[in-house]
This record gives sequence, structure tokens and C-alpha cells, in this order.
Amino acid sequence: MQIGSVKEIKKHEYRVGLTPACVKAYIAAGHTVRVQKDCGLGAGYENDEYRAVGATICDTAAEVFEESDMIVKVKEPQKAEYDLMREGQIIYTYLHLAADEALTREMIKRRVSGVAYETVEPDNHTLPLLRPMSEIAGRLSIQEGARFLERPQGGRGVLLGGVPSVEKGRVTILGGGVVGTNAAKMAVGLGAQVSVLDVNIDRLGYLDDIFSGRINTLYSNRANIERALDESDLIVGAVLIHGAKAPRLITEEDLKMMKKGSVIVDVAVDQGGCIETTRATTHDDPVFVINDVVHYCVANMPGAVSRTSTQALTTVTLPYGLKLANLGFEEAVRTNSALARGVNTYSGKLTYQAVAEAFGLEYAELSALLG
Repeated sequence: MQIGSVKEIKKHEYRVGLTPACVKAYIAAGHTVRVQKDCGLGAGYENDEYRAVGATICDTAAEVFEESDMIVKVKEPQKAEYDLMREGQIIYTYLHLAADEALTREMIKRRVSGVAYETVEPDNHTLPLLRPMSEIAGRLSIQEGARFLERPQGGRGVLLGGVPSVEKGRVTILGGGVVGTNAAKMAVGLGAQVSVLDVNIDRLGYLDDIFSGRINTLYSNRANIERALDESDLIVGAVLIHGAKAPRLITEEDLKMMKKGSVIVDVAVDQGGCIETTRATTHDDPVFVINDVVHYCVANMPGAVSRTSTQALTTVTLPYGLKLANLGFEEAVRTNSALARGVNTYSGKLTYQAVAEAFGLEYAELSALLG
């Protein structure tokens, strides 16, 4: 199979879909690999490193798309890349279609096979290709939240860990999954007072155990959310529903309950956000203020630590990518249920039900399309 990877063009996205080690693995399996010139520089990989393992360096993304059966990316195709996609081509990347109707319709129209990292799901219901980025985003949420709590950044001027004789900062995390757990680790490490809200009692019990009582675990209901709004210096939105739009837990009206200069970090922004006032921001302009509350809503948070993120991501995406390349798309998804769940579009049809429901579009069962 012809494999390709291009330079990411989403603003301030520095990760890359293939490292030189990935290229070496694809070539060892009998495939050819094309990469766009300078695609890896943001993650610290030079063109010569790709050449050394056998990749062909192309000057433009158009060349890579034209010659490749499968494109391995990091972020969803941007508008400038829509015309480069062609029928039957595999687009293997984060897609987050439930938050992007325009891209969804383009992928259907162009009849591409869209395999979304975030919906590849083995039978144990984990999300192995989302997990490493969720871990990084969860940890960054506290790091960035602490920064924007500083007064020169527009925050309340609160040090999360406090000092002797001064109350510690209060952090509330909405969601106790991978993002929430990693956010809690960082917040506890900084010495903050931490509460985690979730609707899964078993998960709350697990978190209480692993943190040895150092965090408050609360059932996520309206009363506890309102209490968090009133008391918290930093709120982290960490709610995920597999492949679907994030639920809205905080409204614009709710912001009036929060302290002036408090901070919200909505990690769920890729899936539409769990705060009504969320809108995607970028690393060069990461925050905005509504009702005196600072919002940090960067849609590609792990891109800020691109070397770490690229290595963590490609470690988990490579094995599934090799299955697609070695077996071909149809055979790979027939024989691997995790990959089949990752397919969002195929042959001009929308094959992920949560996305279809988000936009009122027709849903088609993948197994029926494969015959």
C-alpha cells in the first residue's frame, strides 16, 4: 500500500502522523511511504531522518495525497485539504466529526474511508488511540489553568497550592475518566483542593481508592455542579461520550455564580465542549472572557508538547495502521472489530451512529455496506 503523511496545517499544530520509526515499520512490512517536506519539524524530526529510513520526501501535500492510498494524520482534514481527498482513500486520523458537520458532509461526498482515532474501540470498551492524548490534555489542563489564574493573565491571582496560613486553590473536575484522572493527579500534585464529579459511582469509588482520600468525589448532579461553580477557582471540563457531542453541563447563565477571574478549561472542546460558552481557541490566542470568567478552550492542547504527544500517539496508532495497510481496508475492518468501530465514513455513507444523530443525517451499518 502507498502510505502518506502531510504537515499539519491546523493553526499551531506541531504534531505529525508518522515518525521516522513508523516509516521504517511500514517499509519493513512491504509498503511505500511518502511524507511532505518538513512535516516532522514541529515534533523535532528532520527530513534527513525520514530519508534515512526510506521515505520519499514530497514538496507539497497535494503530491502526497495524490499518490497515497492511506493518509496518516493527527488532526481532522482542514478546508484547504478537502479537495485533496479522493474516493476510496483511507483518512486515518482524529476526526471528531460530531463537532464538525461541514467536514462530515465533505467526507461523505468525497466517498473517503474515514477511520477516526477517537472511536477505535476494542471489545473492552477502552479508547486506546484517544487515551494518550487524553492523558496529556488532562495534565495540561491544570498546568494551563494554573497559569491563567495568575493575575497578569487575567485570573484571580490564586496559587493553587497556596502557602502556609493561606487557603489552597479549589479545583473541580467534571468527569472522572482518563482526562479527569490525569487532571486530578496534577492538581493534587500542586497541592490544590480537588473535587471530581461523575455519574459513575464505581468510577468515583476507584478514584477515592487511588487517591487515598486526597480528593473529594461527588455525584454529578445539578446541586453539586452549582456548588462547584460557587466555590471553585478552576473548573476542568473533562466529559466524553464516545464519538458524540459532549453534554452541556454549564450554561452561560451559570457563569454568574462563579468568582470574578476564575478559570474554565474545557478539554471537551473537540467534541463541542461541555460548557455552553465554549468556542475553540488556538495556542497563540488561547483564552477569552465571558461574565468575568476566563475560558481556555484550545482544541489541540497536546500540540503544545508536540514531541511528547507525537511519540505517545504514534506508539498506539501504528499497530492499527499496519493492519489497514497489510490487509487492506475492507479485510482489516472485517477481521478487527476495534477498527470497524473506528470507521466513521465509507463509500459515501455515514457509518457512526452518534455522528448521524448529531446532525440528523442518514446512518448506514458498516457490515451491510461491506456485504
